[in-house]
Amino acid sequence: MGQYLPIVCLLVLATIFGALSFFASRLLAPRRPSSAKEAPYECGIVPSREPPDRFPVTFYIVAMLFVMFDIELIFIYPYAVDREFLGTYGFVEMLAFSVIFFGAFVYVVSRGALDWGPVLRERRRRCSVRRTDVGHDHSSSRHRRSSR
Repeated sequence: MGQYLPIVCLLVLATIFGALSFFASRLLAPRRPSSAKEAPYECGIVPSREPPDRFPVTFYIVAMLFVMFDIELIFIYPYAVDREFLGTYGFVEMLAFSVIFFGAFVYVVSRGALDWGPVLRERRRRCSVRRTDVGHDHSSSRHRRSSR
């Protein structure tokens, strides 16, 4: 236990320093809010328009896909380095993880995670054209049936 004493002391000192710094800034910081101080700072450039209401969620989904690929590579690397030692058990575990990962990837892509920008606009345009064409075809076929 004595070998962990320096680490515990460092952890306690870091926690105390963080707490004291937080409370000191709360007590000593001047409080003079203004509209200029509350405006978002963009490298000194005054914003010419208001920011959009929401940030696109697809950006976060793409970021999560990137993290998922990183995790898969981290998981596959030990198997690639020493597959003889890991044997069949390592292969089965890697295969199970890859199948689950691939299923999640297919689901996310099928939900349109990678359809954004011009691709999304084109797909929406096609869907709206199909909907109007389908609705128009049904009404004209009903008209033909009733006139016969």
